[in-house]
Amino acid sequence: MCDSPRDSRASGAFERGRHEIRTGRRTLLTAGAAGIAISTATSGLPRAAAAASAGTRRRAYVLVLDGCRPDEISPTLMPRTSALRDGGLHHPRATSLPVMETIPSHVMMMSGVRPDRSGVPANSILDRTTGEVRDMDRPEDIRVRTIIERLNRNGLTTGTVLSKEYLYGIFGGRATHRWEPAPIVPVSGHAPDASTMEATLAMVEEHDPHLVFVNLGDIDRMGHSDLTGPLGVRAARQAALAATDLQVGRFVDLLKSSGRWQTSLLVVLADHSMDWSLPHQLIHLTPVLEADPLLAGHVTIADNGGADLLYWTGDPALLDAAVTRMRALTSAVPGVLAAHDPRVTPALRTGPLGGDVIVYARAGWRFSDPDQWSNPIPGNHGHPATMPIPFFLAGGHRRVPRGVTSSRRAATIDVAPTLADFFGVGAPRGGYDGRSRLP
Repeated sequence: MCDSPRDSRASGAFERGRHEIRTGRRTLLTAGAAGIAISTATSGLPRAAAAASAGTRRRAYVLVLDGCRPDEISPTLMPRTSALRDGGLHHPRATSLPVMETIPSHVMMMSGVRPDRSGVPANSILDRTTGEVRDMDRPEDIRVRTIIERLNRNGLTTGTVLSKEYLYGIFGGRATHRWEPAPIVPVSGHAPDASTMEATLAMVEEHDPHLVFVNLGDIDRMGHSDLTGPLGVRAARQAALAATDLQVGRFVDLLKSSGRWQTSLLVVLADHSMDWSLPHQLIHLTPVLEADPLLAGHVTIADNGGADLLYWTGDPALLDAAVTRMRALTSAVPGVLAAHDPRVTPALRTGPLGGDVIVYARAGWRFSDPDQWSNPIPGNHGHPATMPIPFFLAGGHRRVPRGVTSSRRAATIDVAPTLADFFGVGAPRGGYDGRSRLP
């Protein structure tokens, strides 16, 4: 490891921190000065098998520019990121998949399967076991083995550096090395990109995992709160884009200066894009449903910004009639794009936790339920307007094409099969829903 100022800062942060030793498989190292917390898990493979697999020099890094729109990656706003895109394999037709929210999108990236298989259809769902609407932020919410676990079982090491508290929660201790986001910005529930990248650089330098999964959340959080967004100014948003681009540049510089670039694959993408609405372009479905004699008192709404998930909680024998009624009533509300029955809309594949009806907002509109003041933020996603995402492969490994634009329609579910292809670990039972994007 080179003895650079960056190395000294990272090492010093660990040395200054409080070390907590937990019994069993995990050790939590907390460095208060740098806000860095990384837990390390031991491998369950036999030592010889683990050593044989770990001998590869290949490294893969997944950088998620949370909430970034493909048109925002430009030489003006994001010069380092746009140069990375133009020098690799670019998929300009890439999309997020329903429901276009942060948690399910990240789970699709790491699982390679749709929500009907992973068990994670949205950020917010009705938990029928408790009767409460909650975020999907628990490790047991993911019901399949992720590429993180598959690599671990093949003797490779993995790391997660996830800026958002609920992402840290749902991915749990799956990775060999795990950063706890800090410091957390009040209300937003995320760590700033500067802190997230500091932790990423420290993890790569100190532990050098074969795979590191990174979420940079500033673009998304600024997009949610930017009051100039509906007017097209996006002042705070553009500042966040430029700041995040600097962090991407720091990461690329580390790979190149440390000699890792030539053996590395970078997958850079967003989980969804962003749409903005003016204050009066708000959709409030609760009074519409409560005014209907069949539905009153028997429908629970999980609001996901640009998508409302409706759950029938009445007599199961009346489900079909209730779904028909919910779709008819909500489709007529101004600002609604469509109301789908997931059972007869195969493209959704949201599974049993994804609601009995999924209602999408039109571009420029947002939902606010169960109350009219529940969602005051101007920037939202989850609806079809936020499906387009940036998606490209970069890095110096010989399998990464140089300066190529693909006409294929890539998606978030393609990340795991691309990583499996790169490391040669094969597909899980039942195969992937996505496909490798390596040629």
